[in-house]
Amino acid sequence: MDYFFAATLEVVSGIASLMLISIGLAIVFGMMRVINLAHGEFLMLGAYSTITAVKFGFNVWIAILVVAPAVVGVIGLIVERLIIRHLYGRIIATMLATWGLSLLIIGLATTIFGNTTAGISSPLGSVEIGSVNVNGYNFFIIAVAAATFALIYFVFKRTSFGLLARATMQSPEMASAMGINPKRIYALTFAIGAALGGLAGGVLAPISAVVPTVGTAYVAKAFLTVIAGGASVLVGTLSASVIFGTANLVASFLWTPVIGEVTLLCAALVIVRLLPQGITGHYFRGSV
Repeated sequence: MDYFFAATLEVVSGIASLMLISIGLAIVFGMMRVINLAHGEFLMLGAYSTITAVKFGFNVWIAILVVAPAVVGVIGLIVERLIIRHLYGRIIATMLATWGLSLLIIGLATTIFGNTTAGISSPLGSVEIGSVNVNGYNFFIIAVAAATFALIYFVFKRTSFGLLARATMQSPEMASAMGINPKRIYALTFAIGAALGGLAGGVLAPISAVVPTVGTAYVAKAFLTVIAGGASVLVGTLSASVIFGTANLVASFLWTPVIGEVTLLCAALVIVRLLPQGITGHYFRGSV
């Protein structure tokens, strides 16, 4: 029973990690129709921001929850103003631009931080559950994912900004005619997506080996999750994360992590084949 609880905790933590990795990309793609191939690099910048802040004496929790999303959010705002703003509605051009941006960020990070592995120690030790020891940091990952989803729901459903953002994404021309500034809404939405990527990178920094190319390990999973989730940002990301995270972790426990990755890919192929519009294109229609 203790082992079952520990295994369940690992699975739930894996689902929460996948949710954090994907939610920023889901907001940018689902609401703005921008395919950001530099999303993995935003995660990487969040991880390095956390590590650097800790080295400069910041409390590790402040570094993870405040510094990382704030730094990457500002970077995202600059990227939107300089690059993305000129490419709305041009999907191929946006993909090429963000792919080039990802290469630029990797090159700059390699120059600044080097090509060696960096990281920080986990701020929480192991927790004994019966006869099994589990990583206490898993509870933190789950809590951050739950709080993040609750906050996003509140912002986009219960605040004036959320109302303006949803109106702008549905009809920019009508929103502009009503006195809304679409450019400002787009910039803030992209910055929020980038900040969430930075938060995910900060949360994963204590349990991951951070190198300038670490984002490539996450971006493919994030895109699969967003595409399989469908149009609804929150419900789509949550449902796809549950399916893929469970498939990945269970297969990894039973066999090897490589088999777990293959199982995740197979699950994505099945969902895309059976539900080409995503999970929320067939189920949970009209959800957030």
